[in-house]
Parts: sequence; C-alpha cells; structure tokens
Amino acid sequence: MPKRREKKPAKPARTFSLSNLVLAFLGTLFLVCAAVVLVLHLRTIYYFDIEFLSLEETSGLSAEEIRENYDALIDYNLIYQGVEELELPSFPMSREGEIHFEEVKRIFTAIQYLFLVTGILTVFGLLRKIPRRDFGSLKLMSLLSLLFPVVLGVVAALDWEQFFVRFHHVFFSNDYWVFNPITDPVIRILPDAFFAHCAAAVLFFILLGSLLTGALYRLLSPGRRAF
Repeated sequence: MPKRREKKPAKPARTFSLSNLVLAFLGTLFLVCAAVVLVLHLRTIYYFDIEFLSLEETSGLSAEEIRENYDALIDYNLIYQGVEELELPSFPMSREGEIHFEEVKRIFTAIQYLFLVTGILTVFGLLRKIPRRDFGSLKLMSLLSLLFPVVLGVVAALDWEQFFVRFHHVFFSNDYWVFNPITDPVIRILPDAFFAHCAAAVLFFILLGSLLTGALYRLLSPGRRAF
C-alpha cells in the first residue's frame, strides 16, 4: 500500500506581517481616539477642577453657572448632540473666539468618526485572524500604544507650557486660540491646568488600552510573552 504523506505542521504566523502591521496601526489609532472620546465625555474631571483650580474666584461665577457653560461647550462638540451653533450662557464671544471653537469642533468631530471607523475595522480584522490563531497584531498594538503615552508623557512633563503651545501650532493655522480675557472671558474658566489634567487622563487611558491589549494577547496565545 502506498504510504500516506504526513501533513506538515502549519507554520506559525509571522508577527511582523503586513496585515498585522496595518491592523496594529488601526488598533492603536482606535485606542488613541477612544481615549480622547472618553475624556471628552468625562465631565467629572472639569467638575473636580472647578474647586481644585478655584474657578469661582477667577471667573466671578458660581459653580453651577460654570458647569452650565462647560456643558454647553461639550455638547457643542459631541456629534450625537446635533448642536450647530455654540451659545455660552454667561459669556460673550469675539468672532475669533467663535472661529476657534468651530475649528475645535471639527477636530473633535473627526476624532469621533475616526473612533467609530477604526473600531469597526479593528474588530473585523481581529475576527478574521481568529481561525488562523494569528494574534501578532495584538502584540504590536500593545507595543505601539505603549510607546505613544510614554513619549508624549515625557515630553509634556518636561515642559507643559511649551508642549501646549506646540500642540496648538500643529493643529491650528492661526493664533485665535490665544484668547483675550476681555473679549473672550470664557478663557477664565478654561485654564491651562485643566487641559494638562485632560492630557494626563488621555495618556492614562491609552496606557490602560495598551495593557489590556497585551493581556488579551497573552490570553489568546498561551505560552507566549506579551512583550
């Protein structure tokens, strides 16, 4: 009788394959957008800062009024709220101030849509890899998303003010973000320290996403190290 040919064991999937690299990039982008969207919704950060940063004293408004204006600003930036025009209950705005908030809204809108698109593509890509037990993209995603908060966190911690200025130069083509407290008094309830707290929260959630992705890789790939 003719001998049966023994099947060769399948080669393990390569971690640094093109599909894994693309999927890891999409997944990392999803984690970054998810962190930004989460912090955008996490109004408790600002509510805490009202007292922590003494915003009642600097603005002359009550805590309730400050929250009302902040809520109006956040609702304006959420895609599902459908707010087309920003109206701050307690503050007038210059035309430059209006333009800046419109530009901010466009950025947050893009991030929210990017969050949805990259989330769908990442989940779809991972599901396609399950039959082949190819989870290298999770390992790469964990490494990439770990690198992001570490690098930005160090840069921001070394000189927050310079980081804050450079951030605005990258994302805005004008200086309308430099508010005059007389024409745009809303800046009195939006101190730099609050944005530093938001940036720290975003980096924390990206780091958390990196750790969870690494843990998922270990769970799905027994005997392999996450890093």
